[in-house]
Amino acid sequence: MSETEGRAPEQPGPSDFRDPMTARELKRAAVWLGLGVAIVLVWFLAQPLLLIVGGLVFASMLDGGTRLLGRILPIGRGWRLTIVCLATLGFLVWTGYFAGATIAAQFETLRVVVTEQFNRIADWVQAMGLMPENSADAIGEQVMGSLGRLTSAVGTALGAISSLAMILVIGIFVAIEPRLYERGVAWMLPMGKRQEFYETSAKMGYTMRRLMAGRLLGMAVEGVGTWILLAVGGVPMAALLGILTGLLAFLPNIGAIVSGILLILVGFSAGFETGIWAIAVYLIVQTVDGYLIVPMVAKRSVDLAPALVLGAQLLFGALFGILGLALADPIVAMIKVLLEESSGNNAEEAGATPPLILRPH
Repeated sequence: MSETEGRAPEQPGPSDFRDPMTARELKRAAVWLGLGVAIVLVWFLAQPLLLIVGGLVFASMLDGGTRLLGRILPIGRGWRLTIVCLATLGFLVWTGYFAGATIAAQFETLRVVVTEQFNRIADWVQAMGLMPENSADAIGEQVMGSLGRLTSAVGTALGAISSLAMILVIGIFVAIEPRLYERGVAWMLPMGKRQEFYETSAKMGYTMRRLMAGRLLGMAVEGVGTWILLAVGGVPMAALLGILTGLLAFLPNIGAIVSGILLILVGFSAGFETGIWAIAVYLIVQTVDGYLIVPMVAKRSVDLAPALVLGAQLLFGALFGILGLALADPIVAMIKVLLEESSGNNAEEAGATPPLILRPH
């Protein structure tokens, strides 16, 4: 009787990849390992990824302007895009020249006024016994420290300009030939998923264009309206406050709060009546934007709950700084569209009726 006789049949071991169980476990391990590596890469590459997202947001603005111009000017898309880009460049150059030549010196005055008004409020609260004696200085140091951290997050002037230039360049290249990049992404997907990707991409582009159109309209209304009304009421630094209000209007919720605080502090620095006028201006502008501009845009684009947007802003701002704060709203809107389209497609594949998505009338 040989040595091999009477032995049980050999079974594949862990090192034998022909074993179905081993292959299945290796696939699972590879998926989890890839997911972990992806999370680490996203964390370390957050700033470049946000610059790319910012470029896509800017591209949606250019594309929306090109489409809107096509309704009144029947020429080629390339010419319309060139007109929009030149108009955008002209506006940025004019704004930079005006800010540099007219109101650059007012920034230091604004900082002094805000600091003095904050100290007065702290002294009044302390006199009322609502604050311990030494806590006013501590709060002041914390506020100034937060402002310093915010400034450092923005980076140096050169870094901010280079980041803005990257966003502009990416946006222009994507707006010139959006289908090229769309086909490039679809090429990496399975054939069966490409049509679904094209439909989702079209819906996301439509939503982004509507969202940014409403955002730009709100910025213009708030900036120009605040400028004119503050100048009529004799509030100091009306031009600077109008520009800041318009820029801060890009940040829903948080931008309105910051601009309101600035308006009230500067208004009361010139007198009680001027302060009341500044409060009235803030209420009028925010009412027009909140009850006229926002509903008009929201019914044609994604409907985002204010608490959801505010929570996303706080989270993205804490994780990624000022750029994350600025892009939180578009990112949340795109995620919502992606989830809605994915849910609808999954329901269709399962043979069920897609969920009804209620839109405001």
